[in-house]
Amino acid sequence: MTSSTSPQTTVVMAAQAPTHFPDRPQFSGFMKPCRLEGEVSHLEVYGAIPDDIDGTFYRVMPDPQLPPFIQDDPVNGSISAFRIKDGKVSFKQKYVQTEKLKRECEAKRALLGKYRNKYTDAVEFKVRTTANTNIIHFNGKLLALKEDAPPYALNPETLETLGLHTFDGQLPSLTFTAHPKFDPKTGEMICFGYEAKGDGTPDVCYYRVAPDGKFLEVVWLVAPVVGMIHDFAVTENFVLFPIMPQVCDLERLKQGGEHWQWSPETPFYVGVLPRTGAKPEDVKWFQYRNSFPGHVSNAFEDSSGNLVMDIALSDKNVFFWWPDAQGNAPEPSSIVSQLKRFVIDPKSSNLHLADPEVLQEDNSEFYRIDDRFATQPYRHCFYDMLNPALGTDFPGIAHQLGGGYPLYNSLGHLDIQTRKVEVYFPGRTHMVQEPVFIPRRGSGEEGDGYLLALVNNYATMSSELHLLDTKNFTKAQAVILLPVRLRQGLHGNWVDNDKP
Repeated sequence: MTSSTSPQTTVVMAAQAPTHFPDRPQFSGFMKPCRLEGEVSHLEVYGAIPDDIDGTFYRVMPDPQLPPFIQDDPVNGSISAFRIKDGKVSFKQKYVQTEKLKRECEAKRALLGKYRNKYTDAVEFKVRTTANTNIIHFNGKLLALKEDAPPYALNPETLETLGLHTFDGQLPSLTFTAHPKFDPKTGEMICFGYEAKGDGTPDVCYYRVAPDGKFLEVVWLVAPVVGMIHDFAVTENFVLFPIMPQVCDLERLKQGGEHWQWSPETPFYVGVLPRTGAKPEDVKWFQYRNSFPGHVSNAFEDSSGNLVMDIALSDKNVFFWWPDAQGNAPEPSSIVSQLKRFVIDPKSSNLHLADPEVLQEDNSEFYRIDDRFATQPYRHCFYDMLNPALGTDFPGIAHQLGGGYPLYNSLGHLDIQTRKVEVYFPGRTHMVQEPVFIPRRGSGEEGDGYLLALVNNYATMSSELHLLDTKNFTKAQAVILLPVRLRQGLHGNWVDNDKP
C-alpha cells in the first residue's frame, strides 16, 4: 500500500497493519504501552494527606494506542487527573481525542509518520499534533499542549476533549508553546509559537493573553536559526527565548529525514524582547557557545535592571537521538545537565554572554518553583536529580526500565540563597517523574507547602504518588499507590479546587 503525501515523498505501508508493538526499548518494560482509560476512587494511601490539600494534579504522558507503521511514531497524549480532597485520592485517565487518534482508531492502524514530518505520513492531516507534552488550566478549560500546533481543550472534570482551541479565532500562529507562563500578579498568560508560519520557517510569534482569553498583544519575530525553542523565560518587563542548536531543514524533511539535527557549529541563542509594547526590531539575539538549554526554573530582574535567567544547561546534546549530520551523538550516560544562572544586560550592545554561574552541581532537570513567585526574585527550586551514590539498584531494575526517557532517582530542593540542597530518595527500585508544588493553604511564605510527584516502582511495576512536606523534605508525608502502571510522563500542573 502506498500513499503519496507530497511530490517529494511516497510513503510505503504494509498491506497488513502491525499486530504488536516493536521489540524496542521505548515499548518495553516500564515503557510498555498502557493504552487504558478509566477511573479509580479511593486509592490506597500510606501515611496521611493533610486536609488543606484540595485540588487536582493533572499530567500528560505519551502513550501509543496502536503499533507504529514506522520505527519512531509520535505518541498520543493521555491525561491523568489525581483529585485530592479530605485526605482521599481519586484517579482518572483519558486520551486527548486528537485528529490523529480518531483517524487511526477508525482505520485500526497507525497513520502518522515521523516526529514533526508530515511528508512521512500515510494520509494528509489538517492538524497532526499528538498533544502529549503539557497540560495547563486556563480560563475554565484544560489545554493539552504540544509545540507543533494549537492546543486541544478539555473539560477539567470529565477530561472529555472539546476540540482544537484557537482562542475564538484569535491565535495568530500555527504553533503554540508547550510552556506558557503565567503572571501571578495579573493572571495573564504569556505565550509564543516558533516555526509559527509552518515547518522550517524561522518565524517566532509572541503574544500575551488576558485571563478571560482576550489577546492583548502580538509581535512577530525572525529567529537567527530555525531551532527548537522548547521553553522560555519571563520577567516583569522582558521575555527571553532560548534556542537549542537542534535545527530544522525543510529539504531534509521533504526527503523523509528528521525534523531536528544537532548543529555543533551553532551557538546557543537567547532572544530578549520587551514584554509589552515591543516591535519586531526591538529583539536582541544574544549568544553563548554551543550548548544545550533545557527547562527554565525562573527569571527576574535584579536591582541593576539586569535579567537573571536560571536554566538547565549541558555542554552535550541532551537529545542524543537526533545526532549531528555525521551521525555523532554523546553516549547517554555521559550527559549531565546542571542548573545555571545567566545574567544579561538588556541594554548591552555586546551580544556575547558571559559564562553562567552554576547554582547546583548535580545532574538535574524538570525544575519547579512556587509559582506565586514567577517572574520575581525567588529562593526555592524543586527538581528531579540523578545521583547514583544514593543506592539505586540499577543492575536489579535494568531489565524493567525500558527506554526513551531520562532517569532521575531522587527529588531535590535547592535553597538558592544558602545553596543548601535537600534530597528525597524514594527507594532502591524507584525513579521519579516531574514534581509539582502545592502551596500550603493560608501561607504566603515562598516554598511553604508540599511537593507531589509520580514515581515509577520497578519492583512492583506500578506507579505511586509521593507527597512531601517541604518543611520535612527528606521523608514522604504520604505514598499513594496506583493499581496500574503509568508510562513516563512529560509535564503537569497542580490546580486548586477554588481556581475559576
